[in-house]
Amino acid sequence: MSTVPPAAISVVGIGADGWDGLPARSRRVLGAAEVLIGGPRQLDLLPAAECAGERVAWPSPLRPAVAGLLAAHEGRSVAVLASGDPTFYGIGRTLAETVGAERLHVLPHPSSVSYACARLGWALEAVQTVSLVGRALAALSASLHHGRRLLVLSEGAGTPGAVAALLREKGFGETRMRVLEQLGSERERIVDGTAATWPHERVDPLNVIALDLVRSPGALRLGAVPGLPDEAYEHDGQLTKRYVRAATLAALAPAPGELLWDIGGGSGSIGIEWMRTDRSCRAVAVEKAPERAARIERNAAALGVPALRVVTAAAPGGLAGLPTPDAVFVGGGLTAPGLLDACWDALPAGGRLVANTVTLESEALLARWYGEYGGELVRLAVAQAVPVGGFTGWRQAMPVTQWSVTKAGAGA
Repeated sequence: MSTVPPAAISVVGIGADGWDGLPARSRRVLGAAEVLIGGPRQLDLLPAAECAGERVAWPSPLRPAVAGLLAAHEGRSVAVLASGDPTFYGIGRTLAETVGAERLHVLPHPSSVSYACARLGWALEAVQTVSLVGRALAALSASLHHGRRLLVLSEGAGTPGAVAALLREKGFGETRMRVLEQLGSERERIVDGTAATWPHERVDPLNVIALDLVRSPGALRLGAVPGLPDEAYEHDGQLTKRYVRAATLAALAPAPGELLWDIGGGSGSIGIEWMRTDRSCRAVAVEKAPERAARIERNAAALGVPALRVVTAAAPGGLAGLPTPDAVFVGGGLTAPGLLDACWDALPAGGRLVANTVTLESEALLARWYGEYGGELVRLAVAQAVPVGGFTGWRQAMPVTQWSVTKAGAGA
């Protein structure tokens, strides 16, 4: 019985070795297709004598054009070309989201990451991959940890140089960098060096970067869990301090794919550390002061989550039209009329709300909501050791009252 769905769109992975590297089944599919869709480089890899179908290059930008382009060829046999494995940072995901996975017949090829690990002797399951194709370079910052191995999918010939500059800026100049070019083809080559002295201004556009990360002595160490050092942030004093921040993120309990509203963003620390817990986590920071909103964007880029969305507006008015959150943090403006009501109404059943305050007026408000909806009401007090003459004593920070609650209802 055939496993090919009716009216299928074939998605065929191809490597830098082109037609010669394709298995017989992939060749048959491409040879029989009436329409061949792909990037110019991929289409050029197909011999005209073997693949007589109409050739259509993807337009730019690609994603908005996918549905219309496929609809224009409805009823014809279509094969879409993809680099390597189509479902690994490739066109496969976009096609599945556009026409449905059930209409796709995917024939993968080894990915560039599989080739890279094979060349380096690295265990594929032990390596993290970061794509910079169509993504901000700053996103790499969240994955920089001493001793880690990273594979970076390049945007093009200039990516390795940009990565080397970022590593130097972040205190990882001694990192070994290897650029693997044209993997799988006869022109395959590995360029070696360190970020501190990277000498290769331009390399082959088709490349993957392998990093053995080394943090320089004295460089700021950023851990993988919430509670980054306060000095990791640019701020004007409007910052949820480290230990309270760690307790706040624990109460918010981020999970992969979830969305946070960070209201009264300040320096953006809660939203930033929410997003750092998993690459699929999303956050919207709502901050009314333009200078602070700009600061949040700078902090987000510096700490590797440039996709954090910043809304410059006062809440609750600025919440209108935002996507439904899985969790809400209120770090400022609690006494604004209607703010807690708007946050509560926006949360679905099972959503979490966490609010912090240091003022008696806001504390009284939280006490009333706690009395009505339950949850946990706690007071967080932190003291730090400081010099007192020739001795050492405790300096108490202002205590923080925190209310955390999960909205009840179906599915909660």
